Amino acid sequence: MDTQREAYRVEAYDLLAELEISLLELESAPDDMDLVDRVFRAMHTIKGSGAMFGFDAIAEFTHDVESAFDRVREGHISVTTGLVNLALAARDQIRSMLDHADDPVHIDQQQGRRILDGFRAILSAAQTAPAPDGADGPARPAWEIVATGTAGATGEKIYRIRFEPHETLFQNGTNPLALLSELTSLGHCRTIAHLDRLPAPEAFNPESCYLSWDILLTSDCSLNAIQDIFIFVEDACSLSIDLIDRLDAPAEASVSKRLGEILVARGDLPPEAVDEALERQQRLGQILVDAGRVSAEKVCSALAEQEYVQSVRAKREQQSSAGSVRVAAEKLDQLVNLVGELVTVQARLNQKAVLSRDAELLNISEVVERLTDELRDNTLSIRMLPIDVTFSKLRRLVRDLSNELGKNILLKTEGGDTELDKTVLEQLNDPLVHILRNSIDHGIETPERRGKAGKPEQGTIRLKAEHSGANVLIHISDDGAGIEPAVIRRKAIEKGLLSADAERSDKELLQLIFLPGFSTAEAVTNVSGRGVGMDVVKRSIESLRGAIELNSQPGKGTTITLKLPLTLAIIDGLLVEIDSDKFVLPLSSIEECVELSREDLKKTHGRNILNIRNQIVPFVPLRERFAIAGDAPNFEQVVINEVNGRRVGIVVDRVIGEHQIVIKTMNALYKNVPEVSGATILGDGTVALILDVQKLLSGIQEENLEAESER
Repeated sequence: MDTQREAYRVEAYDLLAELEISLLELESAPDDMDLVDRVFRAMHTIKGSGAMFGFDAIAEFTHDVESAFDRVREGHISVTTGLVNLALAARDQIRSMLDHADDPVHIDQQQGRRILDGFRAILSAAQTAPAPDGADGPARPAWEIVATGTAGATGEKIYRIRFEPHETLFQNGTNPLALLSELTSLGHCRTIAHLDRLPAPEAFNPESCYLSWDILLTSDCSLNAIQDIFIFVEDACSLSIDLIDRLDAPAEASVSKRLGEILVARGDLPPEAVDEALERQQRLGQILVDAGRVSAEKVCSALAEQEYVQSVRAKREQQSSAGSVRVAAEKLDQLVNLVGELVTVQARLNQKAVLSRDAELLNISEVVERLTDELRDNTLSIRMLPIDVTFSKLRRLVRDLSNELGKNILLKTEGGDTELDKTVLEQLNDPLVHILRNSIDHGIETPERRGKAGKPEQGTIRLKAEHSGANVLIHISDDGAGIEPAVIRRKAIEKGLLSADAERSDKELLQLIFLPGFSTAEAVTNVSGRGVGMDVVKRSIESLRGAIELNSQPGKGTTITLKLPLTLAIIDGLLVEIDSDKFVLPLSSIEECVELSREDLKKTHGRNILNIRNQIVPFVPLRERFAIAGDAPNFEQVVINEVNGRRVGIVVDRVIGEHQIVIKTMNALYKNVPEVSGATILGDGTVALILDVQKLLSGIQEENLEAESER
């Protein structure tokens, strides 16, 4: 029973997350009955399963909430902001009851009673109000329920579309390929082109359209949505759209049509021709082609339809039977660790095989390497989650906080399907909350101030995620007041973080926001202004081996960009060497490697800068920085890195090459060495330290600032 109760908890948390998203979307689209159904189903499942597994208090509390949304489905209650607010409060209360199910003393019972009183008042008002038109009439037929977009409307269907443009189609500037491309936005398509109208080469007119198409579309859209695509060409073509299968129907209710039946249904062949051909007991398609009753292209198109419908249904049945399995996060972490060990052993095996020059051993090593790579990629993909999981949680924050501050703010998200490692996502939530709270409190102005500035009263915050090589970029931008560099400079001087005569560029002044204790707020509020937040954000992002960049235009808005690695378990790195010590530099930030001779070093006159293709690039001698004894070689290597939009070189003795690095955490004794983010075991069994280039450069910059202030 304990196992079943824990399973219910996990499922209930997922349902509550989905419920919050549905309610926020419902507030923007109160007439969307699909969303109402989603809310009702979530409440119904939480209540029913709760009663089954001993969560009686949750089941009892959820009953009135479920009843209210059942009345919404029937049309007796309208969706209002007040109803959504009450439902969100109920969702929070259910979450609290789940969290403290074993210790109910911490549950706010008074809050629960206030929420239930609110729902009972709504239900009571609905009972005394006159019923809407048709509410007490006969039940609607199934086809009407589908047409109005309620339960069952989301079932996928297979349509057959026959599109035969007139030869004059091109003359009105229409490109039929654009129409076919637009169809793909509705669902999965298979297109069969017909060439039987093509004339002989001497009669070919390039301004005439001779092609026609049969399209098979799998989609949950309506017939009207498909017709809308062809609305401007319906007078310049012959168009037929037929529903040939419903994927939401049980498999036994769907009969796979034979070739002759498909040809007859499409109007390509009369029924008597099929009967005549069947009497000859040969392959029907070939018989019909030989008899001249139908073209070979039409037979191929019909066969393609038959195969398409069968394959789509078979794939859906396979997916539904496969299902999913919940796995504890600890087991996934253990699997990733084991795969990491396997990658290390495989590297040692590969090195041993190369040194032995044994052909058979080399062959075995290559097979093991291929299998290890596939296992590694599949294991890491299991830990990947779409970032929309985190974005969805932030919609509620923006809604509640903007209402609290009397601001009108819209949150827009893009790239929600971008995937990140589960560990990265878990640690990303708090930094994003800090940034959003600052944008809402400091960035977006009140509606009155926005109106005076000539802006729309509704402010906008955009969250956008995108892939960039082995990293994910997250942009958080707003169209608010922006940040004045002069204000930052004044505040920094007041707090003693900057001397009055210090010269700093606007970009350097913006970086002061990430210093501990710095804030541009004129007054402390319960939202922000105490100077704690942005320094925490920077430390959190850097602990994930990421980087943060801030850009702002006064009066126009601010954009913060987070650069994060896809995974924290395995990275691509560049192995370098100083004397006999080996180090790894993350490959994602490396641009190029150049040579540094003794003569080049003398020309710098101790200033540690290089001129690379007429661009000044500072560099850090790693041997000197880490106090490694011995003489540097005559020709050293400079690894050029891009850090926070600037190019910086790291000088090493030798560059060994690219390696896939399995990251091992360092012992607690090394926790105060910020330049080192971890270690790895190489193929020969030796250990190489993984350098955190950003913290290395930040440490040098802080030392230079301290030395400057002392002077």
